[in-house]
Amino acid sequence: MPRDFAVFLGEMIRNPDEVRAIAPSSAATARLMTEGVETVPGPIVEIGPGTGAFTKAILARGINPERLTLLELNPRFCADLRAKFPGVTVLNRSAEEIRDIGLEAVGAVISGVPVLARPDLQRAVVGRAFEVMAPEGFFTQITYANTSPVTPEMQRELGLSSRKRGSVWANLPPARVFQYHRRLS
Repeated sequence: MPRDFAVFLGEMIRNPDEVRAIAPSSAATARLMTEGVETVPGPIVEIGPGTGAFTKAILARGINPERLTLLELNPRFCADLRAKFPGVTVLNRSAEEIRDIGLEAVGAVISGVPVLARPDLQRAVVGRAFEVMAPEGFFTQITYANTSPVTPEMQRELGLSSRKRGSVWANLPPARVFQYHRRLS
C-alpha cells in the first residue's frame, strides 16, 4: 500500500482536478462499499477506482475479474490498475460514459466519484448508471458528508430510494456509504 499512496499523492499534486480525495480509501471503507456485490448477477462497474482499494475488495469477495469493468479518467491510475488486476477491464473513460461501454443488466456500480452538490453530475453519473443497470441492481456511493450525496429531489427525479449503509471512522477523512436502488412502485 505505500506504493499506492505514493502514486496517489503524485497524481493528486499533478492533477488536482481529477484526484479529489486526500488519501486512498481504507480497507474498512472498501469492505463496506463492496458489500453485496457477490450476490448480484451480471457485470459490476466501478467508477473512479483511483489506486484500486475498492477493486481489491470486490475481487476479494470472489468476483471473477472478467465481470468487473473500471472507468477511470487518470491515465496513470489506469496503467497501474491494469498491472495490478489482470483480467479486469480498465477503461480510460469518464463515469458519464457508462451507457457507451456496451454493458447491460449491470448488477452493481461502486462509485468513488464525488457527486455531492452537483445536480448535473448526479444526473449524468447516477442517472446514466441506472439506465444500464438490472432492475435489482444497486449503486453504492462514498461521501465525506453526513447526508446522502444524491439529494432527495434528485432521488425523486431519478426514481430512486437510498439507505445509509454506515460510517467508517477509520478513513481519512471519515467516510459515509450510501446505497441507491430503483424505488419500488
